[in-house]
Amino acid sequence: MTGTSASRGLLAYLVLTAVVCGGLVMVLEVLGSRVIGPFFGVSLYVWTSLISVTLVSLAGGYAVGGVLADRFRSPTYLFTIVMIAGLLALAIPPLKSPVLAACVPLGLRAGSLVGTLILFGPALFALGCVTPYILRVAVRELDNLGRAAGGFYALSTLGSVLGTLATGFLLIGYLGVTEIFRLAALLLIALACGYFIIFRRRWLVTAALLAPLLPTADAPVEARMNDGTRVALVAARESFYGAIKVVDYRYGALHTRELLIDGLVQGGMDVGTGLPVYEYTYFLQLLPYATHPGGERALVIGLGAGLVPRWYESRGIVTDVVDIDPSIAHVARTYFGYRGAGDVIVADARSFLSSPGRRYDYIIVDVFNGDTTPGHVLSLEALRLMKARLNREGVVAFNLVGSLERHTFMTASVVATLGAVFEQVQIFPTFELEATDGAGNLTILAYDGGPRRANTALLGHFPVHPLAAKGVGSVLIAPYEFPAKTPSMLLTDDFNPMDVHDAWLRERVRRNILETTNWGILLGRLPIAAFERFYG
Repeated sequence: MTGTSASRGLLAYLVLTAVVCGGLVMVLEVLGSRVIGPFFGVSLYVWTSLISVTLVSLAGGYAVGGVLADRFRSPTYLFTIVMIAGLLALAIPPLKSPVLAACVPLGLRAGSLVGTLILFGPALFALGCVTPYILRVAVRELDNLGRAAGGFYALSTLGSVLGTLATGFLLIGYLGVTEIFRLAALLLIALACGYFIIFRRRWLVTAALLAPLLPTADAPVEARMNDGTRVALVAARESFYGAIKVVDYRYGALHTRELLIDGLVQGGMDVGTGLPVYEYTYFLQLLPYATHPGGERALVIGLGAGLVPRWYESRGIVTDVVDIDPSIAHVARTYFGYRGAGDVIVADARSFLSSPGRRYDYIIVDVFNGDTTPGHVLSLEALRLMKARLNREGVVAFNLVGSLERHTFMTASVVATLGAVFEQVQIFPTFELEATDGAGNLTILAYDGGPRRANTALLGHFPVHPLAAKGVGSVLIAPYEFPAKTPSMLLTDDFNPMDVHDAWLRERVRRNILETTNWGILLGRLPIAAFERFYG
């Protein structure tokens, strides 16, 4: 190249570098929720940790990058930093398991913050060094420093927008998290290689840089628990809304299967009999039906493994299902035997309820975002929309994780908000209060008219799995009632502080997940044969 063409070529390459590095900053930030999620959930605190670590790391990178750029002005140093950022991104997948395992004892807030800092801080710091370095290199070729600074920061921000859109709307739905990290690393290392080839003619250096990107084989995830139970990851997928896993457990003749989303169990059944193995599923099936026998149409918000709508369909009740994730219907059909005569609607629950449509005798709300029911389906406005979609004798049933004995403010607030919309609200814990700390899955019924007692004679007509039989027997007990004047508030779209007040409850849920779930399943990879079955 001549001097002029080389200068123009380098400037063009700097522009490309600014866009790519700016985009990959956001790719790493968005992916962070998928790495941290299986251990710490996808809560307000996790996103706060990710955003804070991103900003702090970039700020440090800007400061240090500016100092280095003034001292070492050659573009070689810039693209060495880009290469280091790629290697650090490549290191995140193999490091995530030991790092997160070490951070678990710190709790939800501190654990997610420290884990995010260790895993993502170094790569983001290196990427933060890039933009000031680009400015230092470019200023030699440009007269207008202010215009150059504004232009490169604008390009970097544009890259961030493109990276966010590509990750959230495309990459996560079609590539696994590890593959996206490898792609990010490949782009960064390729940028460095391109510089060394085009501007420095160093071919051997390029070959060495590409060596870490050679493909590696993933082993199937199988484990044996301390009691001899064999655990196997049957299928897994990164959807746009969470990390989906189907897990099998075998102990002697018992063979059960669970659906996990971001580590949280969304349903479990006995593979041999098809019966649910968790109590809350029976509560959602039996209580609304026994409270309003003779209903003909049901709506289930949150498909999960499809066990609840499958039961209603088996009673001759046509059941529509609403779920925001199109992947869930495929999983429920393929691995849990879900078949239904009703409609399967891929939509946000609130959006669906806001649109005109048919009325129902039963509305079952079993939807979770991270470790809690999303606030936008528990607000006063959302409950009014549900009531508008009920027939006169209709019943709404919620599956919630709540507390009845300590830190009850948010659970009592849900009950109070329901009471502002419906004439009757009944709380059924799926656990024995005397044997627990008063927290766990609750089934809450709401309806209009006088108080109703479930027709207990009907409850004895349906089979219950032995693993759930003891807990299901408690549905015959009178519903729980909060003491008078229990502190509460009305939850609205404008103010719903559930994430803040129930942080301790999410920590409890995550602690239980980590104590009862094999960590290899939470962070494991998918066997090739299962991958082909899942996508076939």
